[in-house]
Amino acid sequence: MKKVATALAGLSLVFVSACGSAGNNTDTAAKETNAGSPAATEAAAATTAAPEKAVKLRIYAQYSDDDTKLPYDYAVAELKKEMPNVELELEVQAQDDGQKLKTYAATGNLPDIYQAGTDIINTFKKSGNILELDKFADLYDFKSKMYPSTMNTLISEDGHIYAYPYAGNEFMLLYYNKELFEKNNVKVPTTYDELMTAVQTFNKAGITPLSLFAKEKWPTVALYDVFATRTEPQGILKLQSGGASPSDPAYKQATEELYKLIQAGLLPKGATNLNFDQAASLFYEGKAAMFLNGQWEIATSTEKLGDKVGWMYFPAADAASYEKNKYAFVGGGNPGGYAVNPDTKDPELAAKVAAFISLKYAEFKYTERGNPMVATKVDKPIVKEYPPMMKQLSEDISKVTSTTAFDWGLSDAKFKAAIEDATQVLMTGGYSVDEFIKDVTKAIPNGK
Repeated sequence: MKKVATALAGLSLVFVSACGSAGNNTDTAAKETNAGSPAATEAAAATTAAPEKAVKLRIYAQYSDDDTKLPYDYAVAELKKEMPNVELELEVQAQDDGQKLKTYAATGNLPDIYQAGTDIINTFKKSGNILELDKFADLYDFKSKMYPSTMNTLISEDGHIYAYPYAGNEFMLLYYNKELFEKNNVKVPTTYDELMTAVQTFNKAGITPLSLFAKEKWPTVALYDVFATRTEPQGILKLQSGGASPSDPAYKQATEELYKLIQAGLLPKGATNLNFDQAASLFYEGKAAMFLNGQWEIATSTEKLGDKVGWMYFPAADAASYEKNKYAFVGGGNPGGYAVNPDTKDPELAAKVAAFISLKYAEFKYTERGNPMVATKVDKPIVKEYPPMMKQLSEDISKVTSTTAFDWGLSDAKFKAAIEDATQVLMTGGYSVDEFIKDVTKAIPNGK
């Protein structure tokens, strides 16, 4: 529509200019007479381009804290400048591992634009509920704006594009309250024995050792992966590929160590009933000494706790293992971002909006949130300097020796479901190591 409007406006200028030149040879009376003629009326109408038709698009997106609200609000404000005729109707994404979105898809009520991770992409590809975006990859030069190292967040395993990413490769971090550690004379742990001492000491002081929003399953998978990667850096990815078994020494030890700590009171009571807001509040209010979340938590934790908060390298079985796998990070990157409903009325417009929102979302995170881990290049200066924890992480990125994947990046649906269920139940303390190994093994390729 913009191209049409521009063309009409251009033709109008030519027409008016021509009439003006002719008018130099006529008197005022003639001009007044001609002003009311049909030709003049048509010319006047042509000078006013028809306004673009207002369009409403439903969008399903994260909007729960400053790290999701602020970049989204910024992207929407920028969209108003770019496409003033487009109005986005936001529905806040539920913290339910995608269940509500899957229900929408099953009932034909899918929003025009929605945030999708690898799990949703793979599920919706099969059901035809996601638009292939290959032909829209050049909108806003999107593909050329990707970093070479983040192309894995754009291109899916089948070589196609299903979502416009804004997040680059990301990492799971173990945050801790420095003040609580100091006041209780607790050493920042580097070994499992030191971690056990910390758990026991904090519990005696009435402080939750580690807050975890285990109502969602992906954090429980991540916590298990933290322990697995201290001996086997490929962690859950090696299990998913069938290259390892949960009964192998590295994985069995990880399960045993985690089980012992849970039995000792590592997590708050009823951890599997805690959502993000509840678990985060424990940490922000000084009621929990540690908190497990992605690096996107840095900004909010810094805002809430200031220089009291830091992040530690994951403890390991012994000092040698700690040093060897210090930079074996949990997390990584996978295809995901803003996707489009194939049944939306105007697929090209929806794709255009999705691409624009993704670019601006990343732009805000990079310039205003002190987050360098975005998928696309940003040509605007940093407004907010990196907080200390982000500076530490940015300096470590070049030292990272390996990454695994977040739960939503697991491509084997059977394994994903099994590891999610098993790790979540493990967090309750009522699930033995042998039961865990047995149930996960069943979902491993060639597992028995």
